[in-house]
Amino acid sequence: MQLPKAAYKSNNTDLVTQLRRLRSHSTQSSGKHKTHFLTKAFGSPYYGCYALAVTIFAIGAIRDSFYKTALEQQPVYPPLHQPTLGTLLFLAGNVLVLTSMYALGVTGTYLGDYFGILMDEKVEGFPFNVTGAPMYWGSTLSFLGTALYYGRSAGVLLTLEVFVMYLGALRFEDPFTAQIYAQKESRPVTRSQTKQKARKKA
Repeated sequence: MQLPKAAYKSNNTDLVTQLRRLRSHSTQSSGKHKTHFLTKAFGSPYYGCYALAVTIFAIGAIRDSFYKTALEQQPVYPPLHQPTLGTLLFLAGNVLVLTSMYALGVTGTYLGDYFGILMDEKVEGFPFNVTGAPMYWGSTLSFLGTALYYGRSAGVLLTLEVFVMYLGALRFEDPFTAQIYAQKESRPVTRSQTKQKARKKA
């Protein structure tokens, strides 16, 4: 099936947006951990993280807009037109994304660990007891659900691209996260930290 020129252009634009987002994610966060550029620029690791969060959120919104435009410009492929299944996948994906954001907070969601902003302990409750990367896989389910809801084959292909990119991102993020939290555990606990933990338990 030949793609309309307009749709082909939109698909490529969305792919470029995804690639830039992934590259920006890795470059900015890795560079921040080594040079503290964003912390210096914004005067605080928290402000730097918030600025990165706004950037990622904005780029994600643009990406979603391109994705929807690409689907709308495609003809419906009847075997893939599954509105009910698409809706269920979309809802399941959003549950994973939103609950993981709630569990992690803003800094935990938007790469706060690269800024030295670490959580007190590893989050192991829902949705992290279902999958180790609920935000990535939830997002993938949402893309796939949207593609099936509209019955567009291009959406399935773009979902596959997103899936591969998220796999690539995890190959870099997981070892780094494990490393910095291992370093945190190996550090001696100070008196102030002991008091803080005691207050939380109380």
